[in-house]
Amino acid sequence: MARSSGGSAGDGPDSYVEVGGHRLRLTNLDKVLYPETGTTKAEVIEYYSRVADALITHARDRPATRKRWVSGVGTAEKPGQVFFEKNLPSSAPDWILRRPIQHSDHVNEYPLVNDLATLVWIAQQAALEIHVPQWRFGRNGARKNPDRMVLDLDPGEGAGLAECAEVARLVRQILQGMGLDPMPVTSGSKGIHLYAALDGTQSSDEVSAVAHELARALEADHPELVVSDMKKAVRGGKVLLDWSQNNGSKTTVVPYSLRGRARPTVAAPRTWRELAAPGLAQLEFGEVLKRLAAKGDPLADVSAGRSGDFDSGHERGGEELAEYRRMRNRSKTPEPFGDVPGSDPSWKPDPQNPHFVIQEHHASSLHYDFRLERDGVLVSWAVPKGVPTDPSQNHLAVHVEDHPFDYGTFEGSIPKGEYGAGEVAIWDRGRYELEKWRDDPGDGEVILTIHGEKHGSHRLALIQTKQGDNPKNWMLHLMKSQDPVDWDAEGGPVNRVTGEKWHGHRTVSSGRKGLGAPTKTIVGSRVPSTALHPMLATLGATTGVDRFAGGPDWSYEMKWDGIRAIATIRGDEVTLRSRNGLDLTGSYPELAELAAAVRGDAVLDGEIVALDGAGRPSFGTLQKRMGLTSPRDVERGRLATPVHYFVFDVLSAGGISHLDDPYATRRGLLAELVTDRGAVTVPPDAGDDLAAALATSEKLGLEGVIAKRRDSPYRAGKRSRDWIKLKHTLTQEVVVGGWRPGNGSRADSIGSLLLGIPDADGLRYVGRVGTGFTDRQLAEIRARLDGMTRATPPLLDVPSADARDAHWVTPSLVGEVEFAELTADGRLRAPSWRGWRPDKDPSEVVREAPGQ
Repeated sequence: MARSSGGSAGDGPDSYVEVGGHRLRLTNLDKVLYPETGTTKAEVIEYYSRVADALITHARDRPATRKRWVSGVGTAEKPGQVFFEKNLPSSAPDWILRRPIQHSDHVNEYPLVNDLATLVWIAQQAALEIHVPQWRFGRNGARKNPDRMVLDLDPGEGAGLAECAEVARLVRQILQGMGLDPMPVTSGSKGIHLYAALDGTQSSDEVSAVAHELARALEADHPELVVSDMKKAVRGGKVLLDWSQNNGSKTTVVPYSLRGRARPTVAAPRTWRELAAPGLAQLEFGEVLKRLAAKGDPLADVSAGRSGDFDSGHERGGEELAEYRRMRNRSKTPEPFGDVPGSDPSWKPDPQNPHFVIQEHHASSLHYDFRLERDGVLVSWAVPKGVPTDPSQNHLAVHVEDHPFDYGTFEGSIPKGEYGAGEVAIWDRGRYELEKWRDDPGDGEVILTIHGEKHGSHRLALIQTKQGDNPKNWMLHLMKSQDPVDWDAEGGPVNRVTGEKWHGHRTVSSGRKGLGAPTKTIVGSRVPSTALHPMLATLGATTGVDRFAGGPDWSYEMKWDGIRAIATIRGDEVTLRSRNGLDLTGSYPELAELAAAVRGDAVLDGEIVALDGAGRPSFGTLQKRMGLTSPRDVERGRLATPVHYFVFDVLSAGGISHLDDPYATRRGLLAELVTDRGAVTVPPDAGDDLAAALATSEKLGLEGVIAKRRDSPYRAGKRSRDWIKLKHTLTQEVVVGGWRPGNGSRADSIGSLLLGIPDADGLRYVGRVGTGFTDRQLAEIRARLDGMTRATPPLLDVPSADARDAHWVTPSLVGEVEFAELTADGRLRAPSWRGWRPDKDPSEVVREAPGQ
């Protein structure tokens, strides 16, 4: 941090820094807060700045209690004075997010550690320790059910970390039997904390009762080691299993917080392997910084990975829906109440690809209700004039109570005399892409692009107005970059009323009921990438009577061993989407180079590949980049394993669709449109000689060849025999349904994965794979599957020999194997693991067979 000049009495000059747009005054930076190590306030602030991303993940939306040592922690002989601080002082900056909590005789305002600036301000106060509860605030200030269970293992006199680690392993066995996957944190003080993610369906009292019962059960089974009673007199030589941390009024030091001990120790997330190592010790802040930079946060999934589960909109209590339910009479209105899962299989909560709905509401006056899936409910605005069709005209949007997620499917009559009485119909619904969602009180802002099933894609902004005293008043704005027209599934403009498709120069009328009817002249048909899925090839045979013969009507390309991605280039903005619609843009930042490599706006099809040491595309190498999401992990992966984008098709250019053009025409356009540049390459075609193309592919060590019919259009999202894939080896996408333990050196690890492929009856067992893994991969896979345990087999027709010692898991992960052949009963012979396919959904997996 750069210091500015300016005198200040005490321990050194003041420093003025800007953090997140806020100017902070840092004082007494040279003050020693840890005398034993000489650690200064400046070093404390620097530490918190560097761990901010990880710490905020575990502290976000939780009321923060601080412990301050304004004169330092002192020494063993003369400890420094500590102050507990719950209420925010009047001197606290007004930009700090805060939430009130009613205590028995007063109200305290607690800060929320949701951003770096707040964390730096807390460190400037010499608040070395930050403590938070196991529950979060919802958007409207309501207290949610806890999203994690915490158990504090506190050693009594004569016991230490080794005993705590032993108890931790006993606790882990019990929690895993309950379907929970705890992770350890050495507390930075004396003991160990165990964190386990919860689904949010239980109250603090219920979680606390379960934790208490667990503690008593372990005490009964291991009386020589575990005690559940808080009395110090009974704790000698034992470990207190403190279950009370789950009480709604209790707090626990947040992971990555410093501790006010003699040395700057930290509440540090650890791995189970570390807990088993000899010499286990508490970690100091320098060690934690090195570990975080090298290995990331082992606890990240506990706080971030389950949010989509517990915010399903059906949680017990439903704090977010309390206002909605208060305003309605369940016995008189047919509206959903959020306590029974909906019956529409296409309308399920999906935090990664959230829903929107716009409902036409003929109440006392006609208005439109604009609702966005967020944290498992529908955040809602009433828009009297509907979605604007002109960027120069903003429409009022009144923020109303959150609605149950299943309200997105509601159509019907609300009876007279009931709140909102009148007719409700769905005007449009679909998915949306979020760019920004700011919840700051009085300064809210949402920027998103909606992709409707009826009325197409539009980029919108919701902005909370600062005029007047009503915080519910927002405005809805159509961003200028969007054309107010509709698009069909293939990207072409259509008449909203008749459904007629237009090509070339047409005048399109909006036909929006109640929203005006502007006209827009367009040229050609634009292709939004979000509406498209890649065209898929059919597997062909290279030998036998049914082998693919080729001919003059076909062209050939090499088959690249990577993942498909649709790239959209609009000016300097590049967006990448996987085959199943996932946004890959942030995971592969080097591919932003597409903006410079492509002439004008375009939508392209291609393959993201990583090269091995010999310069060949390698799916195994690409695995090192797949699934990375945090900026730190992505940047580390980019430096260690750069990727390339091999472009092989053009879907649109300059706003004109080329989906209906022949492949040969599109291939010629590609050469004019894209220039090889850095990570972007247009690979040459492999000519029109099939035998030569296959021989070249095999010589180069590639996966095979793709044959493309020269006169074929681009059939978005469809598997077609106009494209034939010809492989040197057989590969198959599979769904992982369980695992079997290993033997020998793998006795404590995975011996094989149990695999399935969907068919008409369910997930059909196709065999198990036990080769192709490294030890590190096995450890990572085991850690991943341990959090997905289920009691019953998800696979059909598993032989008893394979099912006998199987551990079943939720079948939500897709991998890929290489195999020799299919047996007569449809099993994979000699499969070998190739890696995960996070770009694929289990529902997309099909049995690969020539001609299919």
